[in-house]
Amino acid sequence: MASAETAAEHERILREIESTDTNCIGPTLRSVYDGQEHGLFMDKLEGRIRNHDREIEKMCNHHFQGFVDSITELLKVRGEAQKLKCQVTETNQKLQNDGKEVCLLTSMDELRQCRLQQRNIATTIDKLTHCLPGTNISPSICAIISDPAVFSPRYYPALRTLEQLEESCLPQAGSYRFCGIMSENIPRLRTHIRDVSMSDLKDFLESIRKHSDKIGETAMKQSRSVTTVKTIKLSSRVMCLSLTHIILQIPGAQDLVDFSPVYRCLHIYTVLGARDTFENYYRKQRRKQARLVLQPHSNMHETLEGYRRYFNQIVGFFVVEDHILHTTQGLVNRAYVEELWELALSKTIAALRTHSSYCTDPDLILDLKNLIVLFADTLQGYGFPVNQLFDMLLEMRDQYGEILLKKWNQSFRQILDQDNYSPIPVASPEEYQRIAGQFPFQDPELDKMPFPKKLPFSEFVPKVYSQLKEFIYACLKYSEDLHLSSTEIDDMIRKSTNLLLTRTLSHCLQYAIKKKNVGLAELVQIIINTTHLEQSCHYLEEFISNITNVPPDTINATKLYGTSTFKDARHAAEEEIYTNLNQKIDQFLQLADYDWTAAQGGAQASDYLSDLIAFLCSTFAVFTHLPGKVAQTACMSACKHLSTSLLQLLLEGDVRQVSMGALQQFNVDVKECERFARAGPVPGFQGDTLLLAFIDLRQLLDLFTQWDWSTYLADYGRPTCKYLRVNPQTALTLLEKMKDTSRKNNMFAQFRKNERDKQKLIDTVVKQLRNLIATNQA
Repeated sequence: MASAETAAEHERILREIESTDTNCIGPTLRSVYDGQEHGLFMDKLEGRIRNHDREIEKMCNHHFQGFVDSITELLKVRGEAQKLKCQVTETNQKLQNDGKEVCLLTSMDELRQCRLQQRNIATTIDKLTHCLPGTNISPSICAIISDPAVFSPRYYPALRTLEQLEESCLPQAGSYRFCGIMSENIPRLRTHIRDVSMSDLKDFLESIRKHSDKIGETAMKQSRSVTTVKTIKLSSRVMCLSLTHIILQIPGAQDLVDFSPVYRCLHIYTVLGARDTFENYYRKQRRKQARLVLQPHSNMHETLEGYRRYFNQIVGFFVVEDHILHTTQGLVNRAYVEELWELALSKTIAALRTHSSYCTDPDLILDLKNLIVLFADTLQGYGFPVNQLFDMLLEMRDQYGEILLKKWNQSFRQILDQDNYSPIPVASPEEYQRIAGQFPFQDPELDKMPFPKKLPFSEFVPKVYSQLKEFIYACLKYSEDLHLSSTEIDDMIRKSTNLLLTRTLSHCLQYAIKKKNVGLAELVQIIINTTHLEQSCHYLEEFISNITNVPPDTINATKLYGTSTFKDARHAAEEEIYTNLNQKIDQFLQLADYDWTAAQGGAQASDYLSDLIAFLCSTFAVFTHLPGKVAQTACMSACKHLSTSLLQLLLEGDVRQVSMGALQQFNVDVKECERFARAGPVPGFQGDTLLLAFIDLRQLLDLFTQWDWSTYLADYGRPTCKYLRVNPQTALTLLEKMKDTSRKNNMFAQFRKNERDKQKLIDTVVKQLRNLIATNQA
């Protein structure tokens, strides 16, 4: 049993056969013989012929009585004519026989009357013959007009019939009253046909407005299928044929919309001489529909479906216009379609720029990009220029990159926050291979060690490296189908990756380094991690080259800035280590509690200093995995800071008096620092290099504890001076503190000779130091 679609298609073909001229029926018959249901159609055609035969029979029955009456009258006339002929014959015979003049005159008069009757009869028959075509045509026209739902496809033949009636039949019939009535009604009938066909056109325009979404969706599916066939390498001819069959099954615009109303209306207006009116009306209405289609919904940016509906409507609109362009002669022209496309292109790009700017989801941006590419490829397949759309996609690439950077910023932050900053323990070869698959790490010495063992870096190294690769893949996904060369894609990925490295990852590393409560062990691990990430940069270069097929040594190829990024992070961590160590030293020094007026110094170092030295020893013990230079610099920096801080502690303004006993205790503490430096807490120092950090303090304390002012004053300014690192101002400040102490302690013993001599010596040294300072300032 035939499907509803097949029955509808057969019905449409039958209507075309009924309404189309004989000269144009060839394509219709070809579609019949090309179809698969030829037998069903022939049955349908036979049924339709029988229906028309019945209609003809009804029409004949309707006019049969009149025809019979006319024949009867003609037969009567023929009988009368026969009688007349007989009478004429008899009269003629009579005249011949009688030859009488009177009889001859009478017969002649009768003969004239008979001939007049014959002429009238012939004229009547001739007039009736000319009127019959018009009277036969008129009922069929009235039937078409009276039932437009059934006979709407026959409006065009009706107009041709009216033209035949007006130009041929009615002039031949003569100037009868019924001919005048028919002539007067012909313009009204034409107007009626025009109005009804215009109503059909309005229904058609409303239909394509509603179906634009579906038409566009179908066209984009077809474009996607064609693209799939072009891009996928099929392994067998059978698969290719099956895909082609699937594509052929996707309906086109002509299958979803019946374009016959617009064709009929165009023909009708052309026959009526109003084609320009029809064209202007059609174009005006389609421009209005274009403005409605191009107006996006306010919430279009919220979901991909909003964008898809928007694109479907636009594609559907232009697929219809393209079909009209190629199936009608001049209803729309290329200039008109290009004008509409320019309008659509500008409004579409503006809408996409506005709505895509609200998007913060990289997956949605990527899906939107793929949808725009499909939209552009579909319309390009219909001959519309789409270069501006691809230019806009290149603009969106920057937005997509910024969104990716924000997303990866959160990922990096999460990785750094969750990391334990401890070497990764590896218990089995499988676990080792798993980590090696995530991060390109090679250490022959470590490979020789038995399991379980520890990798030098923490978890964030393979995780960060994996995230870098995921970012590169995300950039590659956006660059697909943008008609870019491999070099352009490679350059785009490298520039985006550089932004990720120099801006996002660099800031995250700085955040991890600078955040509060970060310990020295964490900073040390960060240095180790960034060192390994720096060493992996060339693997990233190779990874990008492999996925873009562009050699890394290509001329003008952008180089990754990963090395500098990780170096900067490592240097920042090193500086933070130095700062952190100094802060720890300051915290210990705040616990210092010297008795600056003590008469006698102790034999052991102060408790705070012993704790400080123990802390430094334990701290430098964890520096074993650091590069040697970093550990040495940290140790030297700590010792210098300790030396400077101790000197400032001795010279600070709050300490107004310093006794020799306090100075002796201070000297014991400095010796403890020197013992720590001499022990070599960090390997790699040559000789007593680390002791140089305390040389200023040592020379100053030796000068005061040995009271060797004569040597200092005599050798000052010489390169070989024993106390070369002692500044006169520093010595003066400390000496004045001791001078005040001496006076206070000897207030009742000022008449003793030794004390008086010592006081005089201090005064003399102070005076000489001031002279040295004045000389240096001059």
